[in-house]
Amino acid sequence: MRVLGIETSCDDTGAAIYDADAGLLTHKLASQIDLHQPYGGVVPELAARDHIKTLLPLIHYTLQECGGEPPQAVAYTAGPGLAGALLVGASVGASLAYAWGVPAVGVHHMEGHLLAAMLEPQPPAFPLLSLLVSGGHTLLLRARAFGDYEILGASLDDAVGEAFDKTAKLLGLGYPGGPAIAAAARDGTPGRFTLPRPMTNRPGLDFSFSGLKTHTRTLAARQKLNAQPPDSQTVADIAHAFEAAVVDTLAIKCARALRQTKCPRLVVAGGVGANVKLREKLRAVAAEAGAEVFYPRAELCTDNGAMIAYAGYRRLAAGKVPAAATDFAIRPRWNLTAIDAV
Repeated sequence: MRVLGIETSCDDTGAAIYDADAGLLTHKLASQIDLHQPYGGVVPELAARDHIKTLLPLIHYTLQECGGEPPQAVAYTAGPGLAGALLVGASVGASLAYAWGVPAVGVHHMEGHLLAAMLEPQPPAFPLLSLLVSGGHTLLLRARAFGDYEILGASLDDAVGEAFDKTAKLLGLGYPGGPAIAAAARDGTPGRFTLPRPMTNRPGLDFSFSGLKTHTRTLAARQKLNAQPPDSQTVADIAHAFEAAVVDTLAIKCARALRQTKCPRLVVAGGVGANVKLREKLRAVAAEAGAEVFYPRAELCTDNGAMIAYAGYRRLAAGKVPAAATDFAIRPRWNLTAIDAV
């Protein structure tokens, strides 16, 4: 079985081919960073329009790399995400599946991230603990088996990726915020500023990053960063403090979850999972807990079609046969534990 994967949940257009025997054959990604950079964040209508323009040529190019033959199934991101962006991928995916006479399966975006590490040469096995940290989601979950997921903790307000983007905009560092803050933080002075590690002084595994963002805004105002030109060293020092606070917060929660669940494996996925400081910290956390830590390669941490193709393959291989290709729906809000209940 060969599965075409289509990803259009936010601002990246992705297409990929996964083969049941040969593995991931190819994946292509068209980024919209330049389109949204002037606004400091994703503009939903612009994202949807760019998907419309980009998706079919990207699929054509992807198929041509694999011989040009139609796949045996199509997987597309059905949610969660931006409604307009999701509609582009879902309608194109369902239409192609109908024309080719093959199944079309809607995939949960976060299940795609969860399974992305399975595309590596040494994939993790179930059961596992997973930290999913992307632009719109921050989740800690226990995966006992494929499709058997229990959410242990989630962000009560901003996701960590949103906090990075908003803080980077506040500091004048550009978009996307995660790489921009990480780059600035490399020149920061350790210890000059200290920001809180939110919700780490109370039990539980939930997250909250809006207060950290507010603390950062207050700190920036006290340092008069609205002056022209801003003090570049102070910007770097605040970026360093913010990144350290986020990394420590995620690490403390992961350490707590590993102790509670006794899971022998930790999988970290999503765009924020590419952060070098976070990876270093979580390796130490996992080692202390006697667990292994797994990451997808950096290019599969961000949104991509490869993870959607693979998740679609796993669903079809598990006998989760979708409805007719023309009977498709999107779910901008979709609980990961309710995938099979819809």
